[in-house]
Amino acid sequence: MAPLDFSTPTLQKPIRMSRKRRPEVVVISDLHLGTYGCHARELLHYLKSIRPKVLVLNGDIIDIWPFSKRYWPKSHMKVIRHLAGWAGKDVQIYYIPGNHDETLRRFAGFSLGSFHIVNKVVLTLSNGQKAWCFHGDVFDVTMQHAKWLARLGAIGYDILILINRLVNFISERLAGGGRISLSKKVKDKVKSAVAFINRFEETAASIGIEQGYPYVVCGHIHQPVIRTYTNSKGSTTYLNSGDWIENLSALEFDGSEWRLYRFSEQDARQMKAAPDEEQEPGARELFDHLLSEFNLRTAL
Repeated sequence: MAPLDFSTPTLQKPIRMSRKRRPEVVVISDLHLGTYGCHARELLHYLKSIRPKVLVLNGDIIDIWPFSKRYWPKSHMKVIRHLAGWAGKDVQIYYIPGNHDETLRRFAGFSLGSFHIVNKVVLTLSNGQKAWCFHGDVFDVTMQHAKWLARLGAIGYDILILINRLVNFISERLAGGGRISLSKKVKDKVKSAVAFINRFEETAASIGIEQGYPYVVCGHIHQPVIRTYTNSKGSTTYLNSGDWIENLSALEFDGSEWRLYRFSEQDARQMKAAPDEEQEPGARELFDHLLSEFNLRTAL
């Protein structure tokens, strides 16, 4: 495999939120609906601000690994209903199952109207270029050879997310502070995690170059980025849509270029100002939920 030139991430103009934007393509991944870490209300606020022609759900949409009917709030169901509404309005939706919703891979090839379940998809964009979209867990060694280790790691990650949600609840409601991401801080500090992310990007970009795709679009590693890679065989733009656990991000193609969307403080203010019939859980209720989930995880 030819060595790659690690260029700096492509500089992107900030996406300005308007009442209803109409990007050509939107890619979201790693929502992990059904878990405490999912920021479903923020995601729904974002979805209501856009109407894409094509939506790619690039894996780990519903987290089936730890899925429990004990935690499925209204906000998570509202996301599903909103996406279903898009399918009924001829938005082309491609659902690419990931490792956390891999059960759906047995239904690859299923289509119902504008909704399709696929293992990967190649989009021909309006500028004539092709974007190769897949989740990316195929490059994760633990998923291929030690799935039990991956599941164990997922349990530890979920516990960290549970603690993080409680910390943020206290920070925002009681201390008047902002959100923090413990898991993101850990990954940013641990060299092995950084090395894994670099290998993941390099592998995906190298294969994209060999296959002749100008764009390679992934999820899985929760690292939103747009970066150009070059080797002796050519170049490609590697894109990752990030997640709705830590980064609250998405990819958008507007007909001429790709951009990263990130949920901002302005979005948060707009969301808080909008009416919402779902009541936020109180401190005691949230703590009881988290404690119950923690006991369940540690008992496995």
